[in-house]
Amino acid sequence: MADVNKYFKKGSEVEISSNDEGFRGAWYMGTVIRPPSRTSKDKKFLVEYKTLMADEAGKKRLRETLDVVQLRPPPPREPRRSFKFSEEVDAYYNDGWWEGVITEVHEGDRYSIFFRGTREQLQFGSSELRLHREWENGKWVPTLEGEEKVSIVDEMKPTKEKAEDKFHKGMLIEVSSDEDGFQGAWFAATIIEQLTEGKFLVEYQSLRNDDDTEFLKEETDILHMRPYPPDIPVVDCFNLHEEVDALYNDGWWVGVISKVLTSRRYKVYFRGTNEEMEYKHSDLRLHQDWIDGKWVMASQV
Repeated sequence: MADVNKYFKKGSEVEISSNDEGFRGAWYMGTVIRPPSRTSKDKKFLVEYKTLMADEAGKKRLRETLDVVQLRPPPPREPRRSFKFSEEVDAYYNDGWWEGVITEVHEGDRYSIFFRGTREQLQFGSSELRLHREWENGKWVPTLEGEEKVSIVDEMKPTKEKAEDKFHKGMLIEVSSDEDGFQGAWFAATIIEQLTEGKFLVEYQSLRNDDDTEFLKEETDILHMRPYPPDIPVVDCFNLHEEVDALYNDGWWVGVISKVLTSRRYKVYFRGTNEEMEYKHSDLRLHQDWIDGKWVMASQV
């Protein structure tokens, strides 16, 4: 496992996630003011935001003491580019970067972005967008090099057609929900039929209807669907700060290993709810992301 603390020395530029209401799901630019000392029991970092202020006058920058799981280095800079339908992007909005999905491509290098967390759709220019990346095990996924390995044939195919062609009747998938209490989780389901362009009827494998007489059937769209993740060989143990999916309330929730316990048990921290819970090894899986029509995961260090 890489020593992630080496990226967060005093004076290092970072991106910061917040658990405060109204700020969850966004990453803000900041600077490490004071890392924890080697002898300190408190392993938290003092950071200062670059765009969030502590006072109404806007003269004093906000400072917070945070865990390492709420920090990451700034993503790699890339040349200005055009984006495609269904690509995962970060949009610069309200002083931070928010994860969304491109739902429409407009003229003049402008795009409609759908934000799952708030169910909003807003329009942005290409200069306000960047390709979405995940910081996993001390590496950015996908890497800049990986993006360049797209064949000319793939580039010529309509991206919307490619997205829908990946889903068919009887296929095992995972579905996300925007309903309160379910946001941030993925639930296993089977496609019953395609209803209209981009919309499907699915049956969940673990969620029941209100009468508890059968498994819940629901209409969803490709923005809330992904293929079922491929099987990954079971690791002997998960590492500290490794991103995992945890099985909870019949769904898979993304979290970070915050403590490795004995007897193959772990503490998992969930950024979205600021909760920490204990799990056994069999209720965890390595976290993978479905980005631009393919599964990506961090290389093991």
